[in-house]
Amino acid sequence: MGESLIEFRGTIADHPDFDAGSDAEALYDAMKGFGSDKEAILDLITSRSNAERQEIRAAYKSQFGKDLIDDLKYELTGKFERLIVVLMRPPAYHDAKEIKDAIKGAGTDEKCLIEILASRTNEQIHNLVAAYKDAYGRDLEEDVIGDTSGHFKKMLVVLLQGTREEDDVVSEDLVEQDAQDLYDAGEAQWGTDEAKFIMLLGNRSVIHLQLVFDEYQKIAEKSIEDSIKSELSGDFERLMLAVVQCIRSKPMFFAKRLYKSMKGLGTADNTLIRIMVSRSEIDMLDIRECFRLRYEKSLYNMIQDDTSGDYKRTLLKLCGGDDDMAGEFFPEAAQIAYKMWEISAMTKVQLRGTVRPYQNFDPASDAQALRKAMKGFGTDEDTIIDIVAHRSNAQRQEIRQTFKSLLGRDLMADLKSELSKNLQRLILGLMMTPAEFEAKMMKKAMEGAGTDEHALIEILVTRSNQEIQEMCSAYQNAYKKSLEDAIASDTSGHFKRILISLAQGAREEDPADMARALEDAQELADACNADSGDLEDKFMSILCTRSFPHLRRVFQEFVRCSNKDIEQIIKKEMSGDVKNAMFAIVRSVKNQPSYFADRLYKAMKGLGTDDRALIRIMVSRSEIDLFNIRKEFKETHDASLHEFIQGDTSGDYRKTLLILCGGED
Repeated sequence: MGESLIEFRGTIADHPDFDAGSDAEALYDAMKGFGSDKEAILDLITSRSNAERQEIRAAYKSQFGKDLIDDLKYELTGKFERLIVVLMRPPAYHDAKEIKDAIKGAGTDEKCLIEILASRTNEQIHNLVAAYKDAYGRDLEEDVIGDTSGHFKKMLVVLLQGTREEDDVVSEDLVEQDAQDLYDAGEAQWGTDEAKFIMLLGNRSVIHLQLVFDEYQKIAEKSIEDSIKSELSGDFERLMLAVVQCIRSKPMFFAKRLYKSMKGLGTADNTLIRIMVSRSEIDMLDIRECFRLRYEKSLYNMIQDDTSGDYKRTLLKLCGGDDDMAGEFFPEAAQIAYKMWEISAMTKVQLRGTVRPYQNFDPASDAQALRKAMKGFGTDEDTIIDIVAHRSNAQRQEIRQTFKSLLGRDLMADLKSELSKNLQRLILGLMMTPAEFEAKMMKKAMEGAGTDEHALIEILVTRSNQEIQEMCSAYQNAYKKSLEDAIASDTSGHFKRILISLAQGAREEDPADMARALEDAQELADACNADSGDLEDKFMSILCTRSFPHLRRVFQEFVRCSNKDIEQIIKKEMSGDVKNAMFAIVRSVKNQPSYFADRLYKAMKGLGTDDRALIRIMVSRSEIDLFNIRKEFKETHDASLHEFIQGDTSGDYRKTLLILCGGED
């Protein structure tokens, strides 16, 4: 980064006709008398660079004999005051203050420590250490050592040295060696050699490590992030993940931190303020791009929805603009999008369910125990839940058969009459075969007044050909009508055609064919540029028929052909159910467990719970990939699926869901 030709990617630059003296006077006037002119204050401060603000502060003191920050603190209140004061401090001093606050008192704010130390350049680290010494007369390294422990402490100390190699240091032969060393230190053995991770991730240059991560992906067949998650734990794991994310892309790292600071309950204002201020003169434009790429809205909109008053106005000035309008990429985001698809294509994900076959399975004793739990007056729900939730689906089918053979009774009918509401739906769902359950879910989504389009999309997009074919015959058996006819009479237009195409269960199953992927990508790109109405047809003919591994490569090349992101195009050019269906295909191709995690989040957040969706996903994924879904949920929402279910459901229904969930993360 030594050259001065690097394009400026911040949102706040030096003011063209800067005059510190008249600015100091303007601020003095805005604060004198009764009440202060907050708008004048925020307009002035957000249109000057930090270096200029320091000159204003000096001019203020020499003109009025008072400290500008003290006056601002006296005049303003709340988050707005905090934000304005942070803008007035030199960046290194603010970092120093944040770290001081993070380690003083009981409990340490590890996330703040991690964010600052993982993301700052060598020069920023040196300035921070000096500022800490100057402001508090203490040694930062000693304070950090006194407050942390283990490998977490060691890595923080390494980062505090600010001695990472500069970017012109890349040696080809070392790249392969380092990747192999990381693999040997973790995945390849029992136990982990943490020192190796610390040494390499703490010292090698950014560009060198980016190449190492690519090489690592080839050796391990998984990303370095996935390895860190399985090999390390606790604060050390979080720190190393942050370091890796900052090496891959600092703007994306900050976009994720910003999203988490605003999403969910309450806003983590300290984090929001820290990032908006510290990146406003560095890479805010790239952060905005990454935010738009990763989440379904712009950073501007998120701030707009999540904050208020003068605080909001100041944050929006730092943000600088709304990206929900544009579809094109800046180079940084295009590269990240391309890379995201590439990693998605190369990663071999090991899918894991949460429900496994019961070891000492005895269908006869289970059948007797279930009968006893339902016989006579009252029902013993605990026994029913305990048996049903701890058996695999194949075992439950044996129990159903044995129940009939031994007792001449229909277990499903008995359960139906003994249980009620959501618990009944959940237990019956678990007792059906997957195909019966899916057929029933499709039926429920279409019966009655409204159609649950999201459910239709979710089921048809995410099931394998075999699952779809089995569901179609189960549907025919149960309802004496073909699923295709049901869809045809319940939906219309392009949406109907997409669902019918998916319901054929005839998606290709081949690996990616690179030459054809390029052709497909080019066809999609051409369809986006053509004015004709065949965009939806073209998308359907490719997205509904090609195999998922092939589509990963198509979407990757699409970024290169069009300089656009496929998700953005779908959002911009399509609408309604067609948009939702296409979007679901793209999300599933990118990362299916993450798509399900998102559906679960939507089922529980906000007012009221979509119990049907919750039951559908928890039942149908429990033996396939619910473990992966849980991990993705935690990663995206900073809270565990377990906590969400706990807070959103109750009674025996909750108890059963939590057994299926299988852990607290």
